Amino acid sequence: MTTDHHDISPDALQIGGSVWFRAGEQTLGGAHRIALLAAIGETGSITGAAKAVGMSYKAAWDAVDAMNNLAGETLVIRSTGGKGGGGTMLTPRALALIDTFRAIEREHRLFLERAGQAIAGFSDDWQLIGRIGMKTSARNQMYGKVSAITRGTVNDEISLTLPGGHCVVAIVTHESTETLGLAVGAQAVALVKASSVLLVADDGTADRLSTRNRLRGKVSAVHRGAVNAEVSLTLDGGAVVTAVVTNESLAALAVEEGQALVAAFKASSVIVGVTA
Repeated sequence: MTTDHHDISPDALQIGGSVWFRAGEQTLGGAHRIALLAAIGETGSITGAAKAVGMSYKAAWDAVDAMNNLAGETLVIRSTGGKGGGGTMLTPRALALIDTFRAIEREHRLFLERAGQAIAGFSDDWQLIGRIGMKTSARNQMYGKVSAITRGTVNDEISLTLPGGHCVVAIVTHESTETLGLAVGAQAVALVKASSVLLVADDGTADRLSTRNRLRGKVSAVHRGAVNAEVSLTLDGGAVVTAVVTNESLAALAVEEGQALVAAFKASSVIVGVTA
């Protein structure tokens, strides 16, 4: 789908933003999913629609299933057999959703243009508001930019460079790379549970671990509990990584504020997120 925004000169836009539809607390879809719906309507084929928007066939059907489930009603109908060999079509609700999205996105772009002209530094503040508004159970939320994507047989390896120069590596499926719109230079957030983070002495021991991510920092806070302790490391650039360790481990490492340690965690423990 080519979004209808003839009312605005693209060269005049100096800030970015996007529109997402939500069903309760769940994200129903943004521009990429609405583009898929529109392509299905135009081609009458999930295969043709997937190619049109740069998705794999599986990722396209996963997106359709998610939209159908989150909408609470059918948006895409798939028919099989018959003289024409079957096909895929949109319900009236899906067609109305596309029209509504286009209208809202057009007004949203106008809003961003006006705000960008009236408010100094609006672009950076707008992106930051989106990031800090993210809700997640993961204690560690590290913002960065995608610096590399390595395609594998089944999964992709995503490298995310943090503001201080540290690199976080995540393993995600091909479908996730497509769905999130990940590309080199794109902004993203690495999410890691504190329970998945190991603390290691900064004496070369971490270099012998099988964990892909090893971030060096200094202890900035220690909160002791009856059984476990919560330890936060501040990295170069200001990012903070928090680990939950046993009190025995805390004593063994002789952890104290200002001490240099390494936060280690597997690439498979990293969830990559993007702001809407």
